[in-house]
Amino acid sequence: MHAVRADFDDSTIVVYQAYAPAIAEPALRAGRFVAPFSFRRMTWIKPSLPWLLHRSNWAAKPGQERILAVRITRSGWERALAAGELTTGDQQRLAAAEVHVQWDPERSLRGAALNHYSIQVGLGRETVRTFVDEWIVSLTDLTPQIRRAAELVRAGRTEQARRLLPEERRYPLPADLAARLCRV
Repeated sequence: MHAVRADFDDSTIVVYQAYAPAIAEPALRAGRFVAPFSFRRMTWIKPSLPWLLHRSNWAAKPGQERILAVRITRSGWERALAAGELTTGDQQRLAAAEVHVQWDPERSLRGAALNHYSIQVGLGRETVRTFVDEWIVSLTDLTPQIRRAAELVRAGRTEQARRLLPEERRYPLPADLAARLCRV
């Protein structure tokens, strides 16, 4: 099943990214992404924290030691999705697209693939600038609580770890976006 699960409220949604400290620390000080963050390459945003934790090995992979919660406007999120092309779709359209949309198996806190899919959205150069300058509401460093949760998972205390993480629920995609992006 393809559905967006996220931490959101009436006007914002949280997406997650993993960075090296050299990128995360200046961004956190500025409250937005600044150099050495690259505005010249695609950046991927993910509303599923468990998927990102799996991908970053719980903030242990080199270059992914800091987990940031990036709260952005829902209008920006939906603009990105509206501009998106599925990575499994027409490759010529994908090559020309400013935004890429990919679905991967969601992960449990122990890393097992689940029977539903998590969305990732790749923002191209033009959209990255809009993301940083217009959509970001706040940046929060989740690394300390992620490290505590990782210790709990390793100790077999998965439910305690889950309580340290934000709750994610099904995001109400507009019908046209759901029909186009969740058809895979």
